[in-house]
Amino acid sequence: MSGTRVLIVTGAGMQDIQNVPIDIQTGKLLDWLVDRRHCALKWQSNVLQIREKVNQALQDMPEHEDIRNLLSGTYINYFHCLKIVEILKGTEAATRNLFGRYSSQRMKDWQEVISLYQADNTYLAECGTLLMRNVSYEIPALRKQITRCQQLVVECERRAEECVRGAADQRDQYYSSCKRYGISGEDVRKELQMLVRDVPADLRQVGSDAASLLPAIQLYQACVSYVCDGSPEQALPLVRYVQEHGDTTVYQWRTGQVPVKVERPEVEEVEEVSIPKEEGDIDWGDMGLTTETPAMQTSEEVDWGIVSETEVTAADGIVWDTEEAVSGAIITVLEDGHDVPPGVARGPDAFTVLENTDTRNQFVDELMELELFLVHWLQDMEGDTDIVTVTQFQTAPPILQGQTRNKIEAMLSQVRNLIGHLTDVKMRHLFLILASPRYVDRVTDLLRQRLKQAELLERKREAWLERGKSAEEERESLEPKLSLLQERSRELQKQIEADISRRYNNRPVKLIGTGL
Repeated sequence: MSGTRVLIVTGAGMQDIQNVPIDIQTGKLLDWLVDRRHCALKWQSNVLQIREKVNQALQDMPEHEDIRNLLSGTYINYFHCLKIVEILKGTEAATRNLFGRYSSQRMKDWQEVISLYQADNTYLAECGTLLMRNVSYEIPALRKQITRCQQLVVECERRAEECVRGAADQRDQYYSSCKRYGISGEDVRKELQMLVRDVPADLRQVGSDAASLLPAIQLYQACVSYVCDGSPEQALPLVRYVQEHGDTTVYQWRTGQVPVKVERPEVEEVEEVSIPKEEGDIDWGDMGLTTETPAMQTSEEVDWGIVSETEVTAADGIVWDTEEAVSGAIITVLEDGHDVPPGVARGPDAFTVLENTDTRNQFVDELMELELFLVHWLQDMEGDTDIVTVTQFQTAPPILQGQTRNKIEAMLSQVRNLIGHLTDVKMRHLFLILASPRYVDRVTDLLRQRLKQAELLERKREAWLERGKSAEEERESLEPKLSLLQERSRELQKQIEADISRRYNNRPVKLIGTGL
């Protein structure tokens, strides 16, 4: 006995040990049960036989509310079988004999299931495995799926909002482009064609307004004659002509004679072609959201519509991607001018000076030349004049010496008004329409693309909202399942803890790490 230590535990010590809880990690519950010989190592083979018996017994069940609630939405375990037997004791009471046994096959089947479960404590191993699976896999999977649905709902709302903003942006760009063209946008093609009718009147007004350029022209001619010893007649020939005669035909400008007859070229009318829209033909992509039309050319980069014959391409095969691409391509309608009878204005000669591309470009160039002259004259008046300049202009004509700042500014304002009227965005597009009727169709198609993009974004918004609604419905259907699984898992946890506690003289047992 000398090598043996005997631990003597008093009654108070036994009571303290009885109150010490048994903590079991839920993830290692099955190993704990096998290690302590509560369950057999090969309990799975017994469970397969028991599950077959349970499935057979379920085929013949009485109509009972408690049984229906018990079997819904969960895996049937040993403790469920005990409750079923208790219910059957009431429903099958008429089959009980004098010895307390039941002749009902239903009762016999479930009693056999309970007996198989109790052999080698198979039920305890199965319930422990079921609890571990719920805690480690089923409940986290449902939580993760619910989280994904919530995130998808938020994402769908965000995407739908982006589609709303993108559609509004496309419509704003559409109406902004229409405003630059000077139309309302309700019927683009018709409105553009209506604008062309006002062009001749506008050009005649420009020709009338050019009459006010006489003081500026005389000043420029006097300066050229005095400073450069040049011929005044060579300065600004077309501006001087329009200032004197207005917007006449090119024939009159070229020959100096009023035409007896004017035969304007017949412009081919291009009918609008309506192409049936098929579902899925065009995918405009995620708009959103960032597509922008490049700004139109500024007045410093004006395209006056001068193109070579090699640049004029048939409408078929041209891809008009942007407004600049549309405005940069011009088809000039020309006719053969050979064999024209005297006094007849035909082909390009039948157009007015400001309608014809070449003469209009020359007119604007001369106006810019006059503008530059006036700007420099104004700058010289603002700067300090040296003695050499004063000496040189002592013998200058009165028109050069009698100019004031206000007079120069008034001349410059008149010149710039004419340039601005002929080179603004609206007039440039009108000149393109005059040069090519097909340009109307291209502009119409370009603007319609913006509306189609807006409509596509609106359809995408509806799709995102529908997808978000489906995700919300899925989340709502998963939450009751999660709640039921958590409730059944907590119930199973308490049942396992109570069963193990009975095996250890009712010591408290706690399964930790469940997160329920």
